[in-house]
Amino acid sequence: MTATSNKLLDLPSLAGDVRSGQRAALARAITLIESRRSDHQASARALVQELLPETGRAIRVGITGSPGVGKSTTIDALGMYLIEQGHKVAVLAVDPSSARTGGSILGDKTRMARLSAEADAFIRPSPSSGTLGGVAAKTREAMLLCEAAGFDVVLVETVGIGQSETAVCDMTDFFLALMLPGAGDELQGIKKGLVELADMIAINKADGDNIARANLAAGEYRAALHILTPRSVHWQPPVQTYSAMTGTGIAELWQSVLAHRDATAPSGEFDARRREQQVKWMWTMLEDRWKARLKSDAAIRAKVKHTETEVAAGRLTPAIGADAIAELLA
Repeated sequence: MTATSNKLLDLPSLAGDVRSGQRAALARAITLIESRRSDHQASARALVQELLPETGRAIRVGITGSPGVGKSTTIDALGMYLIEQGHKVAVLAVDPSSARTGGSILGDKTRMARLSAEADAFIRPSPSSGTLGGVAAKTREAMLLCEAAGFDVVLVETVGIGQSETAVCDMTDFFLALMLPGAGDELQGIKKGLVELADMIAINKADGDNIARANLAAGEYRAALHILTPRSVHWQPPVQTYSAMTGTGIAELWQSVLAHRDATAPSGEFDARRREQQVKWMWTMLEDRWKARLKSDAAIRAKVKHTETEVAAGRLTPAIGADAIAELLA
């Protein structure tokens, strides 16, 4: 075993270093939870359990939007504003995976130049590695580690495609959907599900000649939201315009995040949402482990392949095939 591996697996020391806010230790801890080695996975579970009492005190914000909307630029501007307000900011940015290497291909740190240079910021690009919706399988654990390290705001950026919106919504307190000016064209293609999930819609690039178009887009989105049932009886999702380039409206974005917490906390909805997320997280991990067992056990894998062949040939119904595979996991 290499020296690096020994350092990773010295759990008491690693946990202590994470608690003390050492960014290098936090990076090593996230590397540990992202490892696919079974011994590393067992150590990662023990590490997260050890640090669990230090978690849960951060504000968790999910940020999504189509490619080109300016997610990373927005996070750079928002993160800088939060640091100026005395916060410590962690950014978990999920990159699309390279099909060849499985690694991140966008390199978010290069697109958050100011924030990445700040001592009170931590940016971790993680490859989605083919997980549902592009949200890295270990993003939740990484979020807990960041909280244990003292970061009181965690921003989770998704790739903005597939089912990533639902996945990030299930792990954050506030879900921010970023849009571009040009409401007519945008509303034609927008997914109703995204609007229903959003706790807020923000129109970026409201600067220069785009201000009028941004305001028009905001009006169209407000009209769209009024015909949908909001997720919370205590919160009507607002629509705001801002400019990540000039910083105009960034402070107002954060005030909406705080207003949402103030509106949902007294009724217990804020805490109930987190409890529900924990249970969903457990079931997601259980499903992942079932799938991993199907792939890792050679004997089971062969039987699964045979069952697939029988179903494809029409000799077994999909329901009977599912029963046969379920019995293999019993």
